Amino acid sequence: MTALRFKKPEIKASRLKVMFYGEMGTGKSICACSFPKTAYIDTEGTTSKVKYAQTIIDNEGQVIETGDFEEILTMVKWLMTNKHDFKTLVIDSLTVPYENLIIEMERKVGSEFGRHVTAANSKMKQLVNLLLRIDMNVIITCQAKKEYGGKMEVIGQTYNCYNRLGYMFDLVFEAQVRGDKHIGVVRKSRIDSFPMRDNFDFSYEEIKKRYGSEIMEKEVVAETLATTEQVTELNRLIELFAIPEETYQKWLDKCNCEGFEEMPFDVIQKCIDSLHKKLQGVAA
Repeated sequence: MTALRFKKPEIKASRLKVMFYGEMGTGKSICACSFPKTAYIDTEGTTSKVKYAQTIIDNEGQVIETGDFEEILTMVKWLMTNKHDFKTLVIDSLTVPYENLIIEMERKVGSEFGRHVTAANSKMKQLVNLLLRIDMNVIITCQAKKEYGGKMEVIGQTYNCYNRLGYMFDLVFEAQVRGDKHIGVVRKSRIDSFPMRDNFDFSYEEIKKRYGSEIMEKEVVAETLATTEQVTELNRLIELFAIPEETYQKWLDKCNCEGFEEMPFDVIQKCIDSLHKKLQGVAA
């Protein structure tokens, strides 16, 4: 019988991964602009306004304006695998490219049985997996929509985007305006310093104080992805040993990858080395 591989959990300090959602004017964008050295993907043209542009400039950030999903995916991969001075990746908002993606998928696969939404969600999962892996703070903003209860009564509001987005991030904040103040309400949390339903001053300084500047402001480390040669060799070995899909899908799931080309260099090499040892055993 194979020995069980359970072990004590390891506590690891991870980058800030957070989603902001709320109605317009609740301070989502200005809070995101206030983070230092942002790689800011602006999908709504917000940063062309003086207040937002100046805040980003003052905090040494830079902006790209696009609502094209594939372009965003390409930029995220570049940020993950190249050396740069950015500390925080912002996509403001993800609602726009998600809606654009659904329209594009409808043109490609049709809308029967909601297949266009299924196809869009698959692409979104790929993006989110990369956002969770990248060694940067990540802020995703989303537009708000009404949330309905069991009797179709309005019970509040939620984010308007890929419906599993909230499950995948450590923190989800609803932005609100109360009087003359911008308030963040904790709607989902895996972080002790942000207890559920807590209200706080919705600002970079307050988030940094609670999360820890030593984590949020440390240097970014680029990740090396699998080479073409590694992907080719792993595919060859999988075919040679007739490894079932459910087995190699577990390898992909473990490192939040949609395909072998997204696997970290060292991880895919371990898979290859393990199969080479198996091949040597067969040959012996």
